[in-house]
Amino acid sequence: MAEGNVVRRSVLDGLALPSHPAAEVRNAGTASRFIYRGSPDLASAAFGLELPAVPMRAHAQGDRAALWLGPDEWLLLAAEAEGPALAAALSDALGSKPASLVDVSHRQVGLLVAGPRVEQLLNAGCPLDLDGAAFPIGMCTRTILAKAEIVLWRADGDVFRIELARSFAPYVVAFLAEAMHAIA
Repeated sequence: MAEGNVVRRSVLDGLALPSHPAAEVRNAGTASRFIYRGSPDLASAAFGLELPAVPMRAHAQGDRAALWLGPDEWLLLAAEAEGPALAAALSDALGSKPASLVDVSHRQVGLLVAGPRVEQLLNAGCPLDLDGAAFPIGMCTRTILAKAEIVLWRADGDVFRIELARSFAPYVVAFLAEAMHAIA
Protein backbone atom coordinates (compact mmCIF):
# COMPACT_ATOMS: atom_id res chain seq x y z
CA MET A 1 0.00 0.00 0.00
CA ALA A 2 1.40 3.40 -0.94
CA GLU A 3 2.17 5.59 2.06
CA GLY A 4 -0.06 8.37 0.71
CA ASN A 5 -3.06 6.05 1.07
CA VAL A 6 -2.47 5.23 4.73
CA VAL A 7 -5.17 6.51 7.03
CA ARG A 8 -4.17 6.86 10.66
CA ARG A 9 -6.92 5.76 13.01
CA SER A 10 -7.01 6.28 16.72
CA VAL A 11 -7.61 3.42 19.13
CA LEU A 12 -10.42 5.66 20.41
CA ASP A 13 -12.27 5.49 17.08
CA GLY A 14 -15.44 3.49 17.63
CA LEU A 15 -15.27 3.66 21.44
CA ALA A 16 -18.28 5.21 23.12
CA LEU A 17 -16.78 7.99 25.21
CA PRO A 18 -18.77 8.50 28.41
CA SER A 19 -20.69 11.67 29.10
CA HIS A 20 -22.58 12.80 32.17
CA PRO A 21 -23.85 16.24 33.26
CA ALA A 22 -21.10 16.27 35.91
CA ALA A 23 -18.23 15.33 33.55
CA GLU A 24 -17.53 14.11 30.04
CA VAL A 25 -14.69 12.37 28.21
CA ARG A 26 -13.61 13.53 24.74
CA ASN A 27 -10.94 12.44 22.31
CA ALA A 28 -8.12 15.00 22.39
CA GLY A 29 -7.47 14.19 18.73
CA THR A 30 -4.33 13.20 16.92
CA ALA A 31 -1.12 15.01 17.78
CA SER A 32 2.62 14.93 17.35
CA ARG A 33 4.16 13.83 20.62
CA PHE A 34 7.82 13.82 21.55
CA ILE A 35 9.69 12.92 24.70
CA TYR A 36 12.61 15.31 24.95
CA ARG A 37 15.47 14.79 27.41
CA GLY A 38 18.15 17.41 27.73
CA SER A 39 18.59 21.08 28.52
CA PRO A 40 15.44 23.17 28.06
CA ASP A 41 17.53 25.88 26.40
CA LEU A 42 18.48 23.56 23.54
CA ALA A 43 14.91 22.83 22.45
CA SER A 44 12.81 25.87 23.39
CA ALA A 45 13.59 28.00 20.33
CA ALA A 46 13.20 25.12 17.88
CA PHE A 47 9.92 24.06 19.51
CA GLY A 48 8.65 27.64 19.45
CA LEU A 49 7.64 27.57 23.10
CA GLU A 50 9.68 27.92 26.26
CA LEU A 51 9.97 24.59 28.05
CA PRO A 52 8.94 24.96 31.70
CA ALA A 53 11.78 24.92 34.22
CA VAL A 54 9.42 24.71 37.20
CA PRO A 55 8.63 21.11 38.21
CA MET A 56 5.20 19.74 37.36
CA ARG A 57 4.18 22.66 35.16
CA ALA A 58 3.11 22.98 31.54
CA HIS A 59 3.43 25.83 29.07
CA ALA A 60 0.95 25.97 26.21
CA GLN A 61 0.32 28.26 23.28
CA GLY A 62 -1.94 27.45 20.36
CA ASP A 63 -1.51 23.80 19.35
CA ARG A 64 1.78 23.42 21.23
CA ALA A 65 2.39 22.41 24.80
CA ALA A 66 5.45 21.42 26.80
CA LEU A 67 4.85 19.38 29.96
CA TRP A 68 7.60 19.02 32.59
CA LEU A 69 7.94 15.32 33.45
CA GLY A 70 11.30 15.31 35.23
CA PRO A 71 14.42 17.39 35.85
CA ASP A 72 15.51 16.97 32.22
CA GLU A 73 12.41 15.49 30.58
CA TRP A 74 9.42 17.03 28.79
CA LEU A 75 6.45 15.78 26.81
CA LEU A 76 6.11 18.03 23.75
CA LEU A 77 2.71 18.20 22.04
CA ALA A 78 1.94 19.80 18.68
CA ALA A 79 -0.49 19.48 15.79
CA GLU A 80 -0.06 16.19 13.96
CA ALA A 81 0.73 17.89 10.64
CA GLU A 82 3.68 19.71 12.25
CA GLY A 83 5.38 16.47 13.36
CA PRO A 84 7.93 15.91 10.59
CA ALA A 85 9.02 19.56 10.36
CA LEU A 86 9.14 19.87 14.13
CA ALA A 87 11.23 16.69 14.46
CA ALA A 88 13.68 18.05 11.89
CA ALA A 89 13.89 21.47 13.57
CA LEU A 90 14.43 19.94 17.00
CA SER A 91 17.02 17.46 15.68
CA ASP A 92 18.92 20.31 13.98
CA ALA A 93 18.84 22.38 17.17
CA LEU A 94 20.14 19.49 19.26
CA GLY A 95 22.88 18.57 16.81
CA SER A 96 25.49 16.46 18.60
CA LYS A 97 24.73 17.88 22.04
CA PRO A 98 23.85 15.44 24.83
CA ALA A 99 20.08 15.16 24.39
CA SER A 100 17.40 12.72 23.28
CA LEU A 101 14.28 13.23 21.18
CA VAL A 102 11.86 10.33 20.72
CA ASP A 103 8.68 10.50 18.66
CA VAL A 104 5.92 8.81 20.72
CA SER A 105 3.03 9.98 18.54
CA HIS A 106 1.88 6.47 17.70
CA ARG A 107 2.41 5.13 21.21
CA GLN A 108 0.10 7.52 23.03
CA VAL A 109 -3.40 8.96 22.83
CA GLY A 110 -4.98 11.90 24.59
CA LEU A 111 -8.28 12.27 26.38
CA LEU A 112 -9.93 15.46 27.58
CA VAL A 113 -11.96 15.03 30.75
CA ALA A 114 -14.07 18.05 31.64
CA GLY A 115 -17.01 19.15 33.70
CA PRO A 116 -18.05 20.69 36.99
CA ARG A 117 -17.21 17.51 38.96
CA VAL A 118 -14.17 16.38 36.99
CA GLU A 119 -11.96 16.20 40.09
CA GLN A 120 -14.37 13.79 41.76
CA LEU A 121 -14.49 11.62 38.63
CA LEU A 122 -10.71 11.43 38.31
CA ASN A 123 -10.25 10.85 42.04
CA ALA A 124 -12.20 7.62 41.67
CA GLY A 125 -8.93 6.18 40.35
CA CYS A 126 -6.21 8.80 40.93
CA PRO A 127 -4.63 9.17 44.39
CA LEU A 128 -3.66 12.86 43.97
CA ASP A 129 -5.45 15.79 45.54
CA LEU A 130 -6.97 17.37 42.43
CA ASP A 131 -8.56 20.33 44.18
CA GLY A 132 -7.72 23.56 42.35
CA ALA A 133 -5.63 24.80 45.29
CA ALA A 134 -3.47 21.66 45.30
CA PHE A 135 -3.45 20.98 41.54
CA PRO A 136 -3.88 24.37 39.81
CA ILE A 137 -4.26 25.21 36.13
CA GLY A 138 -1.02 24.44 34.33
CA MET A 139 0.07 21.68 36.70
CA CYS A 140 1.01 18.30 35.23
CA THR A 141 2.49 15.06 36.48
CA ARG A 142 2.89 11.38 35.88
CA THR A 143 0.47 9.41 38.01
CA ILE A 144 -1.94 6.51 37.80
CA LEU A 145 -5.61 6.25 36.98
CA ALA A 146 -6.84 2.95 38.34
CA LYS A 147 -4.14 0.60 37.00
CA ALA A 148 -2.97 2.73 34.08
CA GLU A 149 0.06 5.02 34.10
CA ILE A 150 -0.91 8.43 32.76
CA VAL A 151 0.33 11.98 32.38
CA LEU A 152 -2.29 14.27 33.91
CA TRP A 153 -2.43 17.97 33.02
CA ARG A 154 -4.92 20.51 34.29
CA ALA A 155 -5.34 22.53 31.12
CA ASP A 156 -8.14 24.74 32.46
CA GLY A 157 -10.30 25.12 35.55
CA ASP A 158 -12.50 22.11 34.91
CA VAL A 159 -10.55 20.52 32.03
CA PHE A 160 -7.86 17.87 32.40
CA ARG A 161 -5.88 16.27 29.62
CA ILE A 162 -4.81 12.67 30.06
CA GLU A 163 -1.97 11.30 27.93
CA LEU A 164 -1.62 7.54 28.08
CA ALA A 165 -0.34 4.50 26.24
CA ARG A 166 -2.81 3.67 23.51
CA SER A 167 -3.10 0.06 24.69
CA PHE A 168 -4.62 1.33 27.98
CA ALA A 169 -7.16 3.66 26.33
CA PRO A 170 -10.10 1.21 26.20
CA TYR A 171 -9.48 0.29 29.85
CA VAL A 172 -9.30 3.94 30.98
CA VAL A 173 -12.44 4.87 29.02
CA ALA A 174 -14.32 1.91 30.57
CA PHE A 175 -13.05 2.86 34.03
CA LEU A 176 -14.19 6.46 33.62
CA ALA A 177 -17.60 5.33 32.34
CA GLU A 178 -18.04 3.13 35.42
CA ALA A 179 -16.78 5.87 37.77
CA MET A 180 -19.41 8.26 36.40
CA HIS A 181 -22.06 6.18 38.18
CA ALA A 182 -20.48 7.20 41.50
CA ILE A 183 -20.73 10.94 40.82
CA ALA A 184 -24.44 10.92 40.03
